Amino acid sequence: MIMYGRRNRTKLLLLLAAFAIGYIIFHRNTVNDLGGAAVKRGVDGKEHLVQGDELERLKKTVYEKPPLDLNNLGEMGTPVKLNLEGEEKKKEEASIQKHQINIYVSEKISLHRRLPERWNPLCKQKQYDYRSLPTTSVVIAFYNEAWSTLLRTVHSVLETSPDILLREVILVDDYSDREHLKQPLEDYISSLRKVRLVRARKREGLVRARLLGASTAMGDVLTFLDCHCESHEGWLEPLLERIKEEETAVVCPVIDVIDWNTFQYLGNPGEPQIGGFDWRLVFTWHVVPEREQKLRRSPIDVIRSPTMAGGLFAVSKKYFEYLGTYDTGMEVWGGENLEFSFRIWQCGGSLEIHPCSHVGHVFPKQAPYSRSKALANSVRAAEVWLGSYKELYYHRNPHARLEPFGDVTERIKLKEKLGCKDFKWYLENIYPDIHVPEDRPGLFGMLQNKGMVNYCFDYNRPNNQNIAGQRVLLYHCHGMGQNQFFEYSTYNEIRYNTREPAGCVAVNSGTDYLTMQPCRKTEQAVPEDQKFTLREDSTLYHIQTKKCVQAVNKSYKGSPAPVLQPCTDSDLQKWFFQERT
Repeated sequence: MIMYGRRNRTKLLLLLAAFAIGYIIFHRNTVNDLGGAAVKRGVDGKEHLVQGDELERLKKTVYEKPPLDLNNLGEMGTPVKLNLEGEEKKKEEASIQKHQINIYVSEKISLHRRLPERWNPLCKQKQYDYRSLPTTSVVIAFYNEAWSTLLRTVHSVLETSPDILLREVILVDDYSDREHLKQPLEDYISSLRKVRLVRARKREGLVRARLLGASTAMGDVLTFLDCHCESHEGWLEPLLERIKEEETAVVCPVIDVIDWNTFQYLGNPGEPQIGGFDWRLVFTWHVVPEREQKLRRSPIDVIRSPTMAGGLFAVSKKYFEYLGTYDTGMEVWGGENLEFSFRIWQCGGSLEIHPCSHVGHVFPKQAPYSRSKALANSVRAAEVWLGSYKELYYHRNPHARLEPFGDVTERIKLKEKLGCKDFKWYLENIYPDIHVPEDRPGLFGMLQNKGMVNYCFDYNRPNNQNIAGQRVLLYHCHGMGQNQFFEYSTYNEIRYNTREPAGCVAVNSGTDYLTMQPCRKTEQAVPEDQKFTLREDSTLYHIQTKKCVQAVNKSYKGSPAPVLQPCTDSDLQKWFFQERT
């Protein structure tokens, strides 16, 4: 019996050992079959992110960057400043004239250069379940782009995007006519994995060129980039993770500036700005309002944005198609970004900026080709999405009423089909920070003087970032809105509100001339130096100084200007608004 018990115990031990070995082999094979998934289930039954070699394998990019050489020009985003003379200086100037970007400098910089880290340090700590993230097709449309900026964009995407996530890079040639973009480009990309070229058969413009690329895309997500970008480390994962969480989210990276002249990378890890617009339907940047900050749980949460700049964003392919893709009636580029922004919000989606996704963008010195169709594009956006608020746009762009803009019947049907909300809802819920002008009849337009015939208030701001500080002058009335558009508000302000934020006419203490200062915020009182009364006798009375505004010839640097004077019955003190219809 003793011998029988020992034999059974030995058999039992052998059986247990075999089972243990089998379990280990099975477990290893299972993990290998899963391809080293980024999530494993622990003994507690919960999922855990993978670490170490397995994680590094999942993060591996399509191509690795060459070894860092700090002797290379522009490496780590440093500026390139060349002291050129003679023929070389002429070549540099010619490259700028041709592309509105210093391509002479660009060609001195590696196509594979590295960038400095310009994200919130918390972003580097984020971990992703790579196996569960959607894949993406990166669509890059171009027209007569320079060789170096186009290919630096391509290499940047390939060298910063995990292989597991990047399905393809689709280059869309919008009927370029420059020789380097023909056979030489085809030969070059033929050796690159995941890159393919689609050519338009005629000039389509940005909107239709992007759609041409999107129509052939095989990724779950469409990521649109401009053709002169450089991607920051870790730029792709945050965009895809957010779309995995919320398919109706359209997500933009933080757009870092790359200087068009020196190619210095000017990104910063601070709080990004969000998009807005003014009543000319021109895109603007703004700081994140406190209201939006309160919606975020951490500094690296997404930020809701009323509008997008338009060049760089990611969207679920299915959701993009559900929303009606782009308005194909829009030509070349300009205005499509605001139209798509309004549509996203009004039709149930969300537009966001992700602080952990950074992409550098070269903003050209000026547009390298015509934007003559931008006005018609904006009119289409106004006609479809603004409702009665489109009149605020037309008041500030009177010539837009005469602009042919095509047929928008199908876009209005799309709006109805999707059950989209109206623009009042958008202003109240998505962009409550924008001032909505009153535009009362007879109290907006050109502010014209009765005595100095055909002279109007005229203001040129110092720059696009600052509205304040310059003198208000008088200039021949031109009827084009813009710098001659003013509004008299129920709060006794003379608002210069073609742009956002608006400026208000003011009188600096101890002076008699009119200048421009920022208008108050909605909840604030009107500053005393900004209060005027347009009286029944047409005099414009400054309440604080008890003086009237008078047109004075050669008042400022030889130009006529409005100046405070003791009130009289002179026609030079009589003012009226004139709207161009």
